Amino acid sequence: MENQASKPFKRRAIRTVWNEQEEEWYFSVVDVVGVLTESENLYPYQSVSVIF
Repeated sequence: MENQASKPFKRRAIRTVWNEQEEEWYFSVVDVVGVLTESENLYPYQSVSVIF
C-alpha cells in the first residue's frame, strides 16, 4: 500500500509517496527542481519527456 503526503520545504510543498513494500519514499522531481531553482513556473520542467 502506498501513502501520499506533502512535505513542506522552504514554504513550498514537495509531493511524496511512501511505498510500504519497498520501505522507500518517492519525491516529485518537478517539485524538488522547483524548490532548488526557486521557480514559480514549473511548466517547462513538467513538459520534458524522459525515456529510461
